[in-house]
Amino acid sequence: MTGTYAELKGRTVVVTGGSRGIGAHTARAFAAQGASVCVVGRDETALAAVVAEITAAGGEAVAAVADVTDSAALDGVRRTVDERFGPVDVLAAFAGGQGFPVPTAELSEQRWREVLESDLTSVFLTVQAFLPGMLERGTGSILTMSSAAGRQPSGANLAYGVADAGVVMLTRHLSAELGPHGIRVNCLAPSAILTERVQQRMPAEVQARVAATHPLNRLGTPADVADAALFLASDGAGWLTGLTVDVAGGRITN
Repeated sequence: MTGTYAELKGRTVVVTGGSRGIGAHTARAFAAQGASVCVVGRDETALAAVVAEITAAGGEAVAAVADVTDSAALDGVRRTVDERFGPVDVLAAFAGGQGFPVPTAELSEQRWREVLESDLTSVFLTVQAFLPGMLERGTGSILTMSSAAGRQPSGANLAYGVADAGVVMLTRHLSAELGPHGIRVNCLAPSAILTERVQQRMPAEVQARVAATHPLNRLGTPADVADAALFLASDGAGWLTGLTVDVAGGRITN
């Protein structure tokens, strides 16, 4: 269950990959704490639905349609947020998720490049768009998104595993570089999360088998990841940076 973080009230939060799944749930969770949230994605209809849900619940949110592999589009998002809510306090770079299994012998060069662009380069570009403002103010919390596939070999395609492992190192590098400037950088690495897409595509019997591979004997939920994101962005995590938190039900422990 989501805790209460009074210090997040009034803060400005940007969540990429916010159209659905983990990103959308995280956006709603921050808004429920009283933060002003910009939800970023490519699906205008889905983004509008997330914003409508937030505002109906009394929260404050705006949608920004953008391709996070496009630096010019991200600069436009930054201007939108600055004009609507002011400087960004929390940046959740959660866009990505191209892990569909493909044998390496069949993984084309084009697909390799596409996955690295969507899951790794997008994180770099997103951080680069919002970092100058954080450096100027000497404060900020950046959250990145890896996965269990970036922590150990998995059934996902090679490019996805490599990209997500890259996000872990990107996080560690940035945390060391930006810590002296008052900016914290942490990473979330979910395992099997029961998103809407997983519910639609994974039969119940397969869900049960996957759940049994986790010590806690269940699949994760978007709320599990959002709860971890809230904590890492809160003042209670003020002495934490450079971490990769495996939201994995005990399946990954190192």
